[in-house]
Amino acid sequence: MTVTYTSRVATARFGGFSQLLLLWRGSIYKLLYRELLLFLGAYLGLSLAYRFLLSETQRRLFEKLVLYCDKSADLIPVSFVLGFYVALVLERWWGQFRAVPAPDGLMVAVAGSVHGADARGRILRRTLLRYGGLAALLVLRAVSTPVYKRFPTTDHLVQ
Repeated sequence: MTVTYTSRVATARFGGFSQLLLLWRGSIYKLLYRELLLFLGAYLGLSLAYRFLLSETQRRLFEKLVLYCDKSADLIPVSFVLGFYVALVLERWWGQFRAVPAPDGLMVAVAGSVHGADARGRILRRTLLRYGGLAALLVLRAVSTPVYKRFPTTDHLVQ
């Protein structure tokens, strides 16, 4: 089910954008707020420890560690790793997209190969296309929860 926010966007006043972001069910902020809080807590802890708990020699040692980590970060080609990751994700998505059954090819093949303008040919084509649609629906029903909710039993498929 698609959730629309069109009416709220049209009637939003000053400062309403932040309220819309908090209402958004698929918000990236609602997905990542735990990691953000963890990062901010770690950063705040390191900053407070550096400023108030470490002595002068410990601060210099910490700064050397930071410079070493910064120098070592240049050794990893981040753009190459990111490009490899994106290519891998895209390849998986395309494989899943190609695995979704589409009865269109079957319908074109049946329409092109089952000839006859009479009632028998028309009924045969219609029956084959119904079986193809049923096969696609059975596969999608096993994979997709909304399709299963729409067709929970075989009686719903018959209707």
